Amino acid sequence: MTEPDRLELGTDPEEGSVPAETVEELTRERDEYLDSLRRLKAEFDNFRKRTESERAAQAARARESLVKELLPVLDDLERALEAAEQHEEAKLEDGVRLVHRALADVLARTGLAEIETDGAFDPHVHEALLAQPVEGAEPGSVVEVLQKGYRLGDRVLRPARVVVAE
Repeated sequence: MTEPDRLELGTDPEEGSVPAETVEELTRERDEYLDSLRRLKAEFDNFRKRTESERAAQAARARESLVKELLPVLDDLERALEAAEQHEEAKLEDGVRLVHRALADVLARTGLAEIETDGAFDPHVHEALLAQPVEGAEPGSVVEVLQKGYRLGDRVLRPARVVVAE
């Protein structure tokens, strides 16, 4: 039993078959499209790999830059520890202040900023750990900071942990 829509190759076109030249042309066209698709896939894979490699290299450069900035802070901390071994309290305090200032400067250059805690409680940047009645304080205002909060650019890295007036 033969299907009426089925065409045989290489026979007379008037009898319902497709000429061999047409089949060869369609096969060649199909092969060209398949080859083109394979090349496009390979190009996309190469692009994806190159992008991942560039992203990893950029992250490595950023880490390297930050570490270079922190090395002087490490040096200052070592000097402060040496002063502590010699029991020179004044030098120790000065050394710790120097380290703190140097670290704060490095972080500020990278875009780190302290979250303001003066004024009203803001749930977007503050975390209320306790609410207590405080005379003379407006309800909802920050009365004490338990831990400073920081943002990097517009993004909150750590909310400020605060006590809020009832």
